Amino acid sequence: MSSEENYKLDFSHPGKIFFAGIGGISMSGLAEILVDAGFEVLGSDRDKSPITEALEKKGVKVYYGQKKENITKDIDCVVFTAAIGPDNPEYIATKELGLKSVSRGELVGQMMSNYSVPIAVSGTHGKTTTTSMISEILLEAGLDPTINNGGVLKSIGGNTRVGGHKYFVAEACEYTNSFLHFLPKIGVIMNIEEDHLDFFRDLDDIRKSFREFANLLPDDGALVICGDIEDYHEITKDLKCRVVTFSAKGKDVYGNPTDYKAENISFNRLGCAEFDEINKRGMRKISLKVPGEHNITNALAALAVGDIVNTEYQSGACALNRFTGADRRFEYKGEVNGFTIVDDYAHHPTEIHATMKAASMIEYNKLYVVFQPHTYTRTRSFFDEFVNELSAADVVIMPDIYAAREKDNLGISSKDLCDALSKKGTESYYIPDFKEIENFLLKNCTKGDLVITMGAGEANKIGDALIMSK
Repeated sequence: MSSEENYKLDFSHPGKIFFAGIGGISMSGLAEILVDAGFEVLGSDRDKSPITEALEKKGVKVYYGQKKENITKDIDCVVFTAAIGPDNPEYIATKELGLKSVSRGELVGQMMSNYSVPIAVSGTHGKTTTTSMISEILLEAGLDPTINNGGVLKSIGGNTRVGGHKYFVAEACEYTNSFLHFLPKIGVIMNIEEDHLDFFRDLDDIRKSFREFANLLPDDGALVICGDIEDYHEITKDLKCRVVTFSAKGKDVYGNPTDYKAENISFNRLGCAEFDEINKRGMRKISLKVPGEHNITNALAALAVGDIVNTEYQSGACALNRFTGADRRFEYKGEVNGFTIVDDYAHHPTEIHATMKAASMIEYNKLYVVFQPHTYTRTRSFFDEFVNELSAADVVIMPDIYAAREKDNLGISSKDLCDALSKKGTESYYIPDFKEIENFLLKNCTKGDLVITMGAGEANKIGDALIMSK
């Protein structure tokens, strides 16, 4: 939603802010920052959750169920996510009362203007982990950052940390071009691939938005960009800010050396990388505690940002060598009846590929993947790619597609994916009910097997229920 009311967030004059969908991981974090800044915060969500309960303990009034009567004339501004459409009753009430409103992206951008060094991490994949790594480096250096992450970070006990007014670290999502409302001084672009095709026309349209994101950076700012991105000079050309490149390969797509690279890479028995990180300042030994080759790339980006803000050189290595990951990023949940449960947020074929590759580095007897597709548009757009990546599992189980903001009107289903996997030779089961999936796993998984619950929806609840059943 684009605001026509021109609300301006003023930390020196805190007002009354309403969040429609306050229980979301990003919205709740923003709400928490405003509460600590002295704003009166309230909001709504469909159901009670640990997130909304935590907000209520902080004094936030949360309404359950989105209704017109939740919106009152004394509210200074209403914050909406991209999932809120013009038929939403709170949206309608906001318009009828003539209240000021902003999108989530606009709010983040306004927040950034209150910090000296706002850092925005963008890309199709890897945003949450890279944001987490940057946060850990700044914390290790004692820079007291304010953090708004897309996942729970164990070291801060949540996805949000309210710190000082110099450093602000946040994810920058391209969906609906929300990141174009941001005002970063340091920007990160991890990768650029096709996604969110319910909004973007094609990859060229997506690249155009990332180019606009790069143009947001001031002359005295910096862009940290992956040298593996095809034709990335198209994104960086004519930028007046500093441009820093990184790649685990050590060379960019043009064959030029990147500013940050990894050498002498090896993996331990848990699939975690050990390598020498090399840049113009020297070499640092990195021993990650998060599995997968993709985390080498995430680490290089984070180290580059740490150096740009002049953290002590070895503090970055110390922080990453202790970092154990954000929640739902190849997160070890526990064991049940001798089989291991891991949860991962992967919901795009490239992310699934990275997760499956990380799993392949771990010893197990049989790999069960419980995958909940996220949105009908994404499922239809990447149908063949999903089938190809998921076929690496021994057994795939799928509940219904998680609709999120969409309606079931595209003629695509989880059963279609399962049928295609079966034709490819992968044992696959369409099981709509979560409880039935839990029973299936308890009946079929044996000691030494690995179960990965996967997706951006609610598949993680299956693993949690199994752990609780012990």
